[in-house]
Amino acid sequence: MSQTVDRALTILPLLAEGPANLEQVATRLGVHKTTALRLLRTLHEHGMVYRQQDQRYRLGARLFALAQQAVENLDVREIAHPYLVELGERCGHTVHLAVYEDNEVLYIDKVESRYPVRMYSRIGKPVAITVAAVAKVLLADLPEAERRAVAEKLRYPAYTPRSTPNAAAFLKELAIVREQGWATDLGGHEESINCVGAPVRGADGRVVAACSISAPNVVVSAGELLALLPEVRRTADAISREYSGGGPLDERTADAPDADAPHPVEPHPEPTDSRTEESTP
Repeated sequence: MSQTVDRALTILPLLAEGPANLEQVATRLGVHKTTALRLLRTLHEHGMVYRQQDQRYRLGARLFALAQQAVENLDVREIAHPYLVELGERCGHTVHLAVYEDNEVLYIDKVESRYPVRMYSRIGKPVAITVAAVAKVLLADLPEAERRAVAEKLRYPAYTPRSTPNAAAFLKELAIVREQGWATDLGGHEESINCVGAPVRGADGRVVAACSISAPNVVVSAGELLALLPEVRRTADAISREYSGGGPLDERTADAPDADAPHPVEPHPEPTDSRTEESTP
């Protein structure tokens, strides 16, 4: 029975390449035509394949419906949460998961820092889209035309002297993020807070979420936080693998060596008016 199931499942990726006739299916499986026909008929009865008028077989509508239903029922937060907890335990800093929905980037999960001085944020709250590392990761994956349209509609508040000033600068930064596969916010929203983020990808390689770690510079310097980037990327890749069912990852992030981490930057001076506080999410 297991061999029959294996052969039937082998037919599906074959037909994903394009319609095939009975002889082609039998040849690919290495079986007699009668065996191949029996398998195709069973798959046809369940809507998994469809026989065209030219007697060739293609993938059936039922298969696409099931795939769509499976995607809709995937909960990236549920899948990611154990990995976020592990990352928080390893690094000790605040961990976030964010998604892009309805022209906003929202936090959908958070693991608190172990330190008494923490980043104030809430699940469900929109992030500062022009400066946040998770926002840059998510927007950088948009098609170029959509990316440009979004950037040109945004306002660019001057949260700090390091905030993104305009659409041109934002698009330039998004291009860099898209190429390198990670993003930072080094004092762009609050001078006392630094953040590094990486993408979570689905089976098609598109970014479905972004995870990050954040910390005030009274706890660690920007350079020390950047040194944790490989940990963030490994966590994002692990979530991606489970979310996509073990599918291929984007070549820019898969199997990235630690040497790919950025060079440390000069730490920020300690702020005189820190806006960090004991968080009560």
